[in-house]
Amino acid sequence: MEALRQDDPRRFGRFTALARFDEGASAVRYVARDIASGETALITAARPELAAVPVFSRRFQAEARTAERLAGGWVTPPLDTGDSADGAELLWTAAGYVPALPLAEAIGIAGPLPERALRILGAGIAEILSRVHAAGSVLQGLAPGTVLLAADGPRLTAFGPLGAAASAEAGPGGQLSVRLGYLTPEQIEGKEVSAASDLFVLGLLLAYAATGTTPFTEGPAEEATRRIAEDEPELGSVPEELRELIANCLAKDPDQRPTAGTVAAELALEGAAGLARGGWLPEPLAAAVADQEARVLALEVPEEGDAEAAEADQADAPAAPEDAGAKPRQADAPAAPEDARPEDPRTLRGPEGARTAPEPVDARPADAPALRKPADAPAPSGNADTGNGDIGEDRGTTRFLNTGPRPPQNDRPTTQLALPHELTASAPAAHPAQPAAPLALPAAPVTPQQPGHTHGGPAPYPAAALPAGPAGPGGPGQGPMVSLPLPPAPAPAPDPAASRRTLLTIAAAAVGGLIVGGGSVAALGSGDTARATDDKPAPKPRRTLPGQAPEPRWIYAHPASESSPLTTALWQDKLLVVTSESQASAVDLRTGKRLWQRADGAKGQAALAAGADLVFVASPTEFLWLSPKNGKVVHRVRYTEAFDDLPGLTVGRLAGSSGPVIWFTGSHTVTVKAPKPKKGKKKGKDKEVVEAYFFAYDIVQRKEVWRTPVPAGRAPGTPAYRVVAERSADILVRQDAASLTAAEVKKAKGKGSVRSFDQKTGKLLWTRQYGAASPEAATTGDEDGTLYAAVGQDLQAFEADTTKPLWRVEGSAGSVFGTPLIAGPLIHTTERSRLVGAVERESGRLVWRRSTEVPGTGPAPSLTLSGSEKTLIASDAIQVTAFSAADGERLWKFQDIGSAGPKGETVSAWYRTLAFGETVVVQRDRSFYAFPVA
Repeated sequence: MEALRQDDPRRFGRFTALARFDEGASAVRYVARDIASGETALITAARPELAAVPVFSRRFQAEARTAERLAGGWVTPPLDTGDSADGAELLWTAAGYVPALPLAEAIGIAGPLPERALRILGAGIAEILSRVHAAGSVLQGLAPGTVLLAADGPRLTAFGPLGAAASAEAGPGGQLSVRLGYLTPEQIEGKEVSAASDLFVLGLLLAYAATGTTPFTEGPAEEATRRIAEDEPELGSVPEELRELIANCLAKDPDQRPTAGTVAAELALEGAAGLARGGWLPEPLAAAVADQEARVLALEVPEEGDAEAAEADQADAPAAPEDAGAKPRQADAPAAPEDARPEDPRTLRGPEGARTAPEPVDARPADAPALRKPADAPAPSGNADTGNGDIGEDRGTTRFLNTGPRPPQNDRPTTQLALPHELTASAPAAHPAQPAAPLALPAAPVTPQQPGHTHGGPAPYPAAALPAGPAGPGGPGQGPMVSLPLPPAPAPAPDPAASRRTLLTIAAAAVGGLIVGGGSVAALGSGDTARATDDKPAPKPRRTLPGQAPEPRWIYAHPASESSPLTTALWQDKLLVVTSESQASAVDLRTGKRLWQRADGAKGQAALAAGADLVFVASPTEFLWLSPKNGKVVHRVRYTEAFDDLPGLTVGRLAGSSGPVIWFTGSHTVTVKAPKPKKGKKKGKDKEVVEAYFFAYDIVQRKEVWRTPVPAGRAPGTPAYRVVAERSADILVRQDAASLTAAEVKKAKGKGSVRSFDQKTGKLLWTRQYGAASPEAATTGDEDGTLYAAVGQDLQAFEADTTKPLWRVEGSAGSVFGTPLIAGPLIHTTERSRLVGAVERESGRLVWRRSTEVPGTGPAPSLTLSGSEKTLIASDAIQVTAFSAADGERLWKFQDIGSAGPKGETVSAWYRTLAFGETVVVQRDRSFYAFPVA
C-alpha cells in the first residue's frame, strides 16, 4: 500500500480514493471510502489506455459479472460498478475492503507458508474453482497477485485472464494483447483449455506458496515452454504431505489431474473455513494484516484543497530510491541473457518509467501524504469453535463472509512469449476484402505511454523479470497467439474484419491457434457458459472425495431462446419433463440429451405415469397424454368436454396423486337469479356466484372418480389444496393460506385446519385444528395417523383424528420449521435458520441437527431423499447441501454460479432437486445437473 500519485483518480462514484493498494498489468487497486456511509472499499480501476479499447471494456465488465455470480465464500461481494457516465477512462468495480496481503507480499514478509496455511489456501481456492467448474466454465484468474491472505482465509480477486495477466498492451486498430504469467502444457501444445487447466495453475500457485518459486522457471528462458511441456516439476522443497497432491495437479495429461472438489477435500475435509478456525496465518503475517487494517482505518479523506496540495507535492517529490538509478533501455532491445541477470529480481529494471514493484510505504518521499498508524494496532482475532449442544459438534465445510515490506520477485511466470513476425505476415485475412489485422505482440516490453505506467505489471511480474525471447522474428521462445471468446458486444453483429481487429489475444507458446471455449467448457465471464449439449455424450465422472459435489453425470442447459421452465418432474425414472410458457420438453435422464419438445404441453404441471407407456400432463385447459418417445399427443381431454356440466370450469393446481388417481380443485361461476319480487316491489339483481369442487380423477381410465363441493377460495375462487397425508380410508388435505377468504381467516382466529375426505366417495369426514398451528404452518402426516405441524418455533406431533399432542421438538430462536420429510422411522426436519435434522417419528427424540452453513432469510430449505434414502438433499436460493440421512454427516455442497439469463443478468432462482435411483437432478432456472448419490 502506498500514497496516491499525482495522476491517480480521486473519485470513483460515491467512493473517494485514500491510497493505492497495489497494481497489476491491466488495473490499479485503490483503498477508498464512501464519505456518506463510512464504508471502505477496494476499487479495481482499469488503466485508462486499456479501458479505451472496446474489447477490453467488454471483457472487464464480463469478469465483473463473474465476480458478482461468485460472491460469497472466498469472493468478496461487489459493492458498485462504474458506468459510462463516469467516462471511459474510469472503468472500475468496487468490493468491500477486507484487510489482507497479496500472496507475493506475504511470501516476502514471512517466507513460504507452513503446511496448515497451505492447506487452507489451496482448499479455499479449490472451493471457488469447484463452483466455477460445476457451471461448465474455466476461471483463468489464478496468479500470486490475484490471491489475498485475510485473517479468516484466502480471497480471490480476479475472475478471468485480465486480472491474472502478466502484461497487457493496447495495440492499433482496437487490438488488445495480454500475456498470461502461468501457462499449461495443453496451451503450449495448442490444445483447448479446460477445467483441468485451472488445476494445473493451482498446482503452480501452491508450489510457489510452499517454496517461494514456481517449479519450471529454473533454466534458460528460451526453454521455459519445453520444461512445462516435458519436464517433471521440482517439488523437493514442498512439504511431503502435500507433494503428491501438487504433483497430480501438475500432471501433463489433463485427464490425470484431480478435480477441484477432490483437491479441496484432500486439503481440508472440513472445508477451508473449518480448518482456519482460530486463526491460520503465521504471526508475522497476522501482524501485517492487523497493521494494514489499522493504517486503513487511520486514513482520512482529504479535503479538496489538501488533495490539490498533495498532488503538487507528489509532482515535485524526488524519485523513490529503487528508481533513482534506473537506466532506460530501448523498447526493441532483446532481453538480457539469463546468466547476465542479477540474482535478486528486485534489481531488474524494465522499460523507461516502469516499476518493478509497488513503492513500499517506507520509501515514500518525506513530504508525501502520510498513512498514519495508530499506536495500538489491533491484533487479529480468530473465530471461536463452538459445538451444537448435545447433538455433537457440527464442523463446517464452508463459511460465507462478507502494508509491509516489498516481496522478493522470485516467482517468475512460467513463460512469456511473443508472436514471430513472419507468422503475423502470413496470417489469413479476416475477410477476403480486408487484410489480416495485426496480431503480433512486441518482442520486448513497450515503452509506457504515460509516466508511472507499468505494462509488465507490478510484483510478482515485473516486466524485466519475465523470460523473453530475442526481438528478431523466429527467435527462440516465441510462438503464435491463442484467443479467448469475448463477451457479446451490445451493438449489432460487427463485420468479420472488425471482429478480428478487436480480438483479445494471449501470448503463449503454442503451435497452432487455440480457441478457448470451443467445446464443452467456456471462459467464465464471457457471457456464455457452455454445457453438455444434445449432440455430445455425457462426460465420464471423475473420482471425488467427500466435501465437494461430485462430478455431474451430465449437465443440461435449457435453451435461452425459449421461456424459462415453470415446472419440472420425473417420469418413470427415464425422462425429465420440463414445461414452460411455450412448450413441454423431455430430457433423457441417462444422457442429459433433450429428446423432444411439444407446444401442446405449454404451462403444464406434473408429469405422471399414466400406465407404463404414457406421460400425463395437466395444462390450463386440458389433460394431455403424451408419447414418451416423441412427445406426440396420444389422448386429449378438454375440461369443457370432461366436465360439461360445469361450464367455464377453471382447474387449479394438482393437490396430489396416488397411483393412477390425481386430486385437484376447480371452480366455475354460476348465475343465481334474483327471487321474484313481491307485488309492488322492484326486482333485485341477479348474482354471480363461484362454486368450487374437489375432484378425484383416474388418469389411466381417463374418467372422473368423484367430486365434492367445497368452499370457494379467495378471488378468482379456486381454492388451492395440498394433500398432506394418504391413509387407507381417507386423505388429509390443507388449504393454502393465500387462497382462504377473509371470512374464513377471521372465523379460524389465526389457526389453520386440516380436512379429511373419504378415499372412495370424496365425502368430507371432518375438519380439525391442531394446537396453535397457523394457516401458513408447514404440515405433513403419515399413513399411521400422525400429523406433524410447525407451531411457533417448534415442531409438534399430533394424533390426526383426535388432535391429541404427542411430542414437541424445540426449534432455534427466531426461526420456524419448514415442511418435514418422512422417511421410515425418521422425520427429516428443516428450519428457516438453515438447520436440517432428523427426529424419531415415535418418540420425537432429536437424532441429529446440522447447518447448511448458508446465510440469509426466506423460507426453510426444501428436502429431498435419494432413491436409497441414504442421502438427504437440502436446497434453497443459495446452495444445495447433501447430508448423510442416518447421522447428518455433511457430504457435499453445490452452488451454480454460472447461471445467467439470456441477457447476462444474474439468476437468483431457488434450487429444485429431484431424485431417482442413484442420481439427484439439481435445477436452478435453466441449468440442470445430474449428480451421483448414494
